[in-house]
Amino acid sequence: MRRDVANRIASLYERRSLQSYARWKVRMDEVYEMVVDVLGNRSAPVVDVGCGVGILPFYLREHGHTGQIVGFDFDARKIAEARKAAKRYRGIDFVTADARSPLPDGHDVVLLDVLQYLDPRDHPAILANAARAARDGGVVIIRQGIADGSWRHRASMLVDGFGRLIRWMRAERLRYPSRETLLAAFEGFDAEIRPLWGRTPFNNYLFVFRARTDQARS
Repeated sequence: MRRDVANRIASLYERRSLQSYARWKVRMDEVYEMVVDVLGNRSAPVVDVGCGVGILPFYLREHGHTGQIVGFDFDARKIAEARKAAKRYRGIDFVTADARSPLPDGHDVVLLDVLQYLDPRDHPAILANAARAARDGGVVIIRQGIADGSWRHRASMLVDGFGRLIRWMRAERLRYPSRETLLAAFEGFDAEIRPLWGRTPFNNYLFVFRARTDQARS
């Protein structure tokens, strides 16, 4: 049950605030289950870009993913918490690194709610890094709010702006990419796009990019 998984992951953290946060995220945020649906039967290593305190890698392990997992985040505080919490699992590493850093080849890549916190001039390079890492038969999963002028977009800006204000998110700025920016970065991949706002007011979409067979051989 998701509640049991939430409790196990929450128990990894020492601070009560992080226990509560992890428990709430696992129980309420459906994106973790969707990532498992895509990656759960794959054995390729995974890079979680913008991993925060490590909830997604732990969730993948709890659901039987056996590949190597590395989490990148430029917030050293969160990486320190993730490393302390990871002691129960093997094959998970956390690295203090910028989302713009090169990614290792031959990996599946996950970016959950990352791009809006970075300079939009860097978005193409970040996406190109992800496409390059997954080009040999890999998968890239992106959960992202997009800039489309909708009321959901404005609601996303309000909430993400609050996270930036209280410094939970160490954001340089708050700029959302367009759908076209995301699609343009993954030529040679098959794209699946679906709304992911559920009962929330947020303008989130799930993008799944799979390298085509001919791309994997090139």
